[in-house]
Amino acid sequence: MSAVLTLENLSYTYGQGTPFEKRAVNNVSLEINKGELVGIIGHTGSGKSTLVQMLNGLIKPNEGKVILDGEDIWKNPKEIRSVRFKVGMVFQYPEYQLFEETVYKDIAFGPANKGITGAELDSAVKKAAEFTGLKPQLLEKSPFDLSGGEKRRAAIAGVIAMDPQVLVLDEPTAGLDPMGREVLLSQIVDYHKQRQNTVLLVSHSMEDIARVADRIIVMNNSELFMYEDTKTVFSHGKELSKIGLRVPQITRIMLELRERGVDVPRGILTTDEAFSVLTRLLKKEGKLW
Repeated sequence: MSAVLTLENLSYTYGQGTPFEKRAVNNVSLEINKGELVGIIGHTGSGKSTLVQMLNGLIKPNEGKVILDGEDIWKNPKEIRSVRFKVGMVFQYPEYQLFEETVYKDIAFGPANKGITGAELDSAVKKAAEFTGLKPQLLEKSPFDLSGGEKRRAAIAGVIAMDPQVLVLDEPTAGLDPMGREVLLSQIVDYHKQRQNTVLLVSHSMEDIARVADRIIVMNNSELFMYEDTKTVFSHGKELSKIGLRVPQITRIMLELRERGVDVPRGILTTDEAFSVLTRLLKKEGKLW
């Protein structure tokens, strides 16, 4: 697999040269491959949001480089706007950024600014709405008449409509009820499967990340703590606990069983996996017929 994004010694300090100076990201280097769904986790203040805002030029690093498709995104600062069409950013609570008269116009705003017009624009809007589960009859409504979950989906559709190479979602399910979270996460996964592009998902929910991510970036105190496949990351429950993170509940239970001598593998991420492993084990020991 080839890298779509490469970070080289990336660092950023807020308030540089002032008494309030704070290092938010410190010397992070990693590669993100085309077509991956990468989770980003870390405690509050670990540097997650600052890191992702450097990926499309919203924040310019003090040191290091962000390389997109082999080229430094700051090579020509006057063209940084074009990078934002390639790396689409969905902020936390994106519904607060809705502003147009209709949902259709709000979704169309990004691709129209990209230069898309006519039938191509109409198709982009309708496909993005379909990806996020917005019913066609909602497109002519005011975005302010939508429910909370519908507003969230409309805001995400506005970024998807630009057809970015990389879609970055910063806590996309924050504040939604359990059903709304489940629906939105499923739609993000379906979008990724259909588009086969790269998705970065920042989340505090270890269960959500465990279910969908191919690999996980773990940030701690502004530095890259770990970057491995999902099973490997969550097999390090004790190390994650020391930096204020917890593994998914079912993973923690299986790790505790392992520590007590039960022959179960590391990195169990879902209840279905756990059920399958425990059923086989009980059958082997003659305790289940």
